Amino acid sequence: MKKYVIGLDYGSDSVRAVLIDTETGAELASEVHWYQRWKEKLYCNPGINQFRQHPLDHIEGLENTIKSVVSSSEVDPESVVGICIDTTGSSPVPVTKDGTPLALVDGFKENPNAMMILWKDHTSIKEANEINELAANWGGEDFTKYEGGIYSSEWFWAKILHIAREDEAVKNAAYTWMEHCDIMTYILADHKDLDTFKRSRCAAGHKSMWHESWDGLPSEDFLGKLDPYLASLRENLYTETFTSDQVAGNLNEEWAAKLGLTTNTVIAVGTFDAHSGAIGAKVDEHALVRVMGTSTCDIMVSSYDELGDTCVKGICGQVDGSVIPGMVGLEAGQSGFGDVLAWFKDVLSWPIDNLVLTSSILSEKQKEELVAEVNDNFIRTLAAQAEGIPMSEAVPTALDWVNGRRTPDANQELKSAMKGISLGTKAPHIFKALVNAICFGSKMIVDRFESEGVKINTVIGIGGVARKSPFIMQTLANVLDMPIKVASSDQAPALGAAIYAAVAAGIYPNVIEASKVLGSDFEAEYFPKAKQVEEYKAYLNEYKQLAEFIEAATKANKYEFQV
Repeated sequence: MKKYVIGLDYGSDSVRAVLIDTETGAELASEVHWYQRWKEKLYCNPGINQFRQHPLDHIEGLENTIKSVVSSSEVDPESVVGICIDTTGSSPVPVTKDGTPLALVDGFKENPNAMMILWKDHTSIKEANEINELAANWGGEDFTKYEGGIYSSEWFWAKILHIAREDEAVKNAAYTWMEHCDIMTYILADHKDLDTFKRSRCAAGHKSMWHESWDGLPSEDFLGKLDPYLASLRENLYTETFTSDQVAGNLNEEWAAKLGLTTNTVIAVGTFDAHSGAIGAKVDEHALVRVMGTSTCDIMVSSYDELGDTCVKGICGQVDGSVIPGMVGLEAGQSGFGDVLAWFKDVLSWPIDNLVLTSSILSEKQKEELVAEVNDNFIRTLAAQAEGIPMSEAVPTALDWVNGRRTPDANQELKSAMKGISLGTKAPHIFKALVNAICFGSKMIVDRFESEGVKINTVIGIGGVARKSPFIMQTLANVLDMPIKVASSDQAPALGAAIYAAVAAGIYPNVIEASKVLGSDFEAEYFPKAKQVEEYKAYLNEYKQLAEFIEAATKANKYEFQV
């Protein structure tokens, strides 16, 4: 009997599932579910960088996508041997003692603080600063050293500390907190003891300061100096963590019935989308995999011998087994990539949304057609015109920090800026400046890896931006002065999750062997053009100068405010 696995990939806007043939790697079926509450912008307040998601969006997506790929493929339920889930991170969720997400409990169903705190929620900047201050000065172990030396407001402890201080009811009702990948895996699995449930090594190591050299999570002493609540919470978390080639449990009876599967299906330990995306793209040593969507995650792996005792500064962690078990996974990224361009689209769309679409002159059908036309062609038309603008034609210089800076050197207090605007600056000029900015931000990450001794020979792009925007990819190749290969899979993270599932189910002996067979091929390669490479070097210097100025101004203003 043929055997199949399912990879489930939770992104910021939607969840997608793929059903994969474990012998050939063929994708038999796929399905996407868009989060309805998130689409309606519930529980969010962009003005204060609050981005929350209701667990029901994810639970509904779990059921809809898996049921769809099982039924449409018409495979025998017994032949689906494994499921693995990847998610965004760090996106923690408060849960009760029986593992119920708090937002499903009466009294908390409309409380944003009881929701999942999405990765790009930056309401905990103050708390992240406190963690960094304590880590640097308390006199004990620096628990941030394997996470780049700077703790981010996008991560686990800072978010929990912020919610605990803001909402006493949530703090008291939450027995523990689980990362998004852990809670979704827990919902499916038949292992229902929270205290022994297998938590993700990826999530714990990169976002929660977990490291085996100090017996797991930061000490109670350290956490207690931040807040007694964190010290007490540690007892309800975990000590050990597990890689995603391992089994978290079998599919439980309730969900087997819902999904049309059997309890023989193995559920693998959860993981992060960028890490599984790298697996789907056949990551190997000296390859930088760029997962390019609303933000970017940049993933590398290194052998123990090559990395040695190096703690790479300013990245999002280096963790044993977080990508490929038996190697060290390294993560970096940009807080805004596609989001930078989406922000510009929203700005330019204001007259359409607030004047044209509210007009009584157009019929509802005409309005729908207009929205579809704009969505289909807006960015494409801007890109086509921007591509034709020579760099000598007064293109402004912009920063990519519309959602803060993730790496190098996390600082979510930073804001974007632009210089060089004149009366001759049109929308395509600004668009080109923003594309340059996201590519220059990428260059800073590459330079940081290499300056820390991590060699990069190959760059691989995955995700919607990589596949759909030749203009951006060619600009990136020119800025990095490196060839960039693009993975052909539409769903590389989901494919990577399926690869983990195949190993957990015993189909393959390890992740490397599984990815050789099941991983994505490549559909395109962009090569740097010598003339443009030289031009971009000069503009990169302008980016760096603007970045230094804005960062210095941010620090100065912060100091003046504190004084």
